[in-house]
Amino acid sequence: MTIDPSAAACLARARRCLDGLSVGDAFGESFFPRRGDIEARRIATHGPWRWTDDTAMAVSITEELIARGDVDEDALAVRFARRYAAEPWRGYGGTAHEILTAIGDGMPWNVAARAPFGGQGSKGNGSAMRVAPLGAYFAHDLEAAIAAARRSARPTHLHRDGEAGAIAIAVATAMAARMAAGEVPRDGAALLATAYEHTPTSLTRDGLDVAMRLPADTAVGTAALRLGNGSRVICDDTVPLCVWAAARHLDDYEAALWTTLSALGDMDTTCAIVGGIVAAGGAAIPQAWLDRREPMPPL
Repeated sequence: MTIDPSAAACLARARRCLDGLSVGDAFGESFFPRRGDIEARRIATHGPWRWTDDTAMAVSITEELIARGDVDEDALAVRFARRYAAEPWRGYGGTAHEILTAIGDGMPWNVAARAPFGGQGSKGNGSAMRVAPLGAYFAHDLEAAIAAARRSARPTHLHRDGEAGAIAIAVATAMAARMAAGEVPRDGAALLATAYEHTPTSLTRDGLDVAMRLPADTAVGTAALRLGNGSRVICDDTVPLCVWAAARHLDDYEAALWTTLSALGDMDTTCAIVGGIVAAGGAAIPQAWLDRREPMPPL
């Protein structure tokens, strides 16, 4: 069996991945007010699990794929800004607020996105948290996935690490989808190595190198100390742990998310990233978790 490159099949993979991402996002977000329930693995049973900006921006990317089968930087910047303006309370960070407000006010995205980090552009983990559906969509063509991931990052993340984080997660997701299709052997170490191989030179790539060298029995707490857990909300502090966690649990969505959650840190974002990767890899999302996720906007 090989990856089907038809538009319908590509979109089906992207939508499945978006479900995994959004449930992971909402799952992780639900634990911020009750971290004491993490060790006991008690999920929230009251009210819907609300998704955040991670899902909102992933929806914009998926809509762009539906509209044109690719990513156009100008169009995606407008989608990001419009969705932000409609729901600015979704948990966007301060840098995202400034960039998206400026774009919404008419500033060219390549001017607005250049401002953070002393003119280098943002290296925040927002570029990585939203990109998994794109990796699933282009699973049949890694080079296309890499190019589109870079374009998806640029409207808000022009820093080398901002682009690198998006590329690493897109490649990891594409590889997971290839494994689900039986196109390549189902091997977490190979997924991690392929993400490392295709990620541009950056601190994010350096972190993936460390992740590849961790012993197989490394505890998640130790991994978080070595790789980061998203607490700094930047790609090199987020992406290596996420790819490591997904690679360890390609067949088990619940185990992947509980492992990721146990690292603490930026829990909604790390769980969103890992959820998207393993869902693309065929791991089944628990129906009860899908039912608890806040309803998604129509695409």
